[in-house]
Amino acid sequence: MEQIISQNSSVYSRHLTGRARDLLLRARQKDLAPYDISPQQANLLFIIYNLGEQATFAELIKHSDRGINTLSLQITRMERDGLLEKVREKPKSTLLRFQLTEKGIDIYKKSNEMKSDKTIMSVLTEAERQQLISIMKKVIRAAEKY
Repeated sequence: MEQIISQNSSVYSRHLTGRARDLLLRARQKDLAPYDISPQQANLLFIIYNLGEQATFAELIKHSDRGINTLSLQITRMERDGLLEKVREKPKSTLLRFQLTEKGIDIYKKSNEMKSDKTIMSVLTEAERQQLISIMKKVIRAAEKY
């Protein structure tokens, strides 16, 4: 099958990108298993931690590439699990901000070690990683326009 796919570089590139994504996701899931969170939740912890006071719903949507419904469900679950909390800007305000709880900060710091990512990406030199980043940004921009 790979021999057939490799004859068309566009299809082969797509195939390899998908395969790499799936394998990286599985490796990340293994890293996160002890903390009982998904890679998507780890990503939200990262975003909220780094946005700090600017962690509003609009900012989370912008940085997480998730839809409103998906993000809302994920936030509700994470709040229920004690990882984050909603904070109103003013008592009667509808504007919500999100902040990590102590448990959320602890899990964020532990999960942010990303052992699998570091090990896997160590096969590339820094120059190759920068080249990969540049290439992937081009592909992402083209896909966003589509």
